[in-house]
Amino acid sequence: METPIQTKLEERVSRAAEAALVRQHYVSFIDLLCGMGLLASSAVDSWRKGRIDFLESEIQGSPNKISSSIAIFLRWAQEKGLKPSETGYVRLARSGTVPLQFFSSGDPHIERIFRTHYVSPALSEHKQQKLQEKLEKAPQPVVFLNLRDAQCSECGAEIAQGSMLLMEADQSLCLPCARLDSLEFLPAGDTALTRRATKYSERAAVVVRFNRARKRYERQGILVEETALEKAEQECVQDADERAAARARAAVQRGEQDRKLVTQMIKLIAELFPGCPATEIAAIAEHTAVRGSGRVGRSEAGRNLDEKALTLAVGAAVRHNHTPYEELLASGVDRADARQQIAGKVDEVLAKWRK
Repeated sequence: METPIQTKLEERVSRAAEAALVRQHYVSFIDLLCGMGLLASSAVDSWRKGRIDFLESEIQGSPNKISSSIAIFLRWAQEKGLKPSETGYVRLARSGTVPLQFFSSGDPHIERIFRTHYVSPALSEHKQQKLQEKLEKAPQPVVFLNLRDAQCSECGAEIAQGSMLLMEADQSLCLPCARLDSLEFLPAGDTALTRRATKYSERAAVVVRFNRARKRYERQGILVEETALEKAEQECVQDADERAAARARAAVQRGEQDRKLVTQMIKLIAELFPGCPATEIAAIAEHTAVRGSGRVGRSEAGRNLDEKALTLAVGAAVRHNHTPYEELLASGVDRADARQQIAGKVDEVLAKWRK
């Protein structure tokens, strides 16, 4: 007889696995762990790029919980009729491709479980092959624009602030030692040129820089082979007019989509908060639906008109427009403390608008 804990674990496993399968038409045990909150996707990314030796150190939960989750997941995949497909995980290094290992023990059975992807039978053979190629492809190396002076751990050369360096096994490498000095830098901004240059270049690397204000790495461009860049530039010149017309058509289409989203948001916000003035509802919808803003209205939940997401958007509008929140921030109050101080006022306004 199953215990409540076992039942709850089965529900968590099924829910996370179903979500991954719907989203990408396949699911692996790594996807499952990420969906269950037992493994951070950032840790997987670091492992794939060689900054973490073994993924096991990043997995949360007891060995018993992990083994139980494996058993539940394998049973679920079998019941769904999913097709198992082993994938070789590799990363790029100066010496070529290097196989990745999930556990330090290297147990073949465990390694196989983590390598295997379970693919939807609804996917065509052609799409399954494309998916396999995508999964087995090593991620591009990441080159960092240096925020402070550093030193190459191999040759000892100074790497000045603003220069590029590669991190390999937590060691800073200058581009010559990383064998990337022959590549050309292509700044971000021209999607077609970047896509084509990447396609034609046998060797490429992504260039990022850390944004201190946003506390995240942001893509600055790519490093590609000179011949690939020249070929891509020639192609872009040849079909520039055609792509300009396509961009214009896409801009019109995006505008129509945005107007439709705002209209839908206005209708739903009015239903959720009938006491909110119509002018304010329109302003909230216009503000939260701005494309590329990163606001909750532009999240997947917001675009799907999720009630919780729109409630958060209305709450944000109340916080900024009906409380002294901005004044508190300007006076030096910590953001979290400021939100706590005005939380009661936000709840008061929302309750009033709900009537």
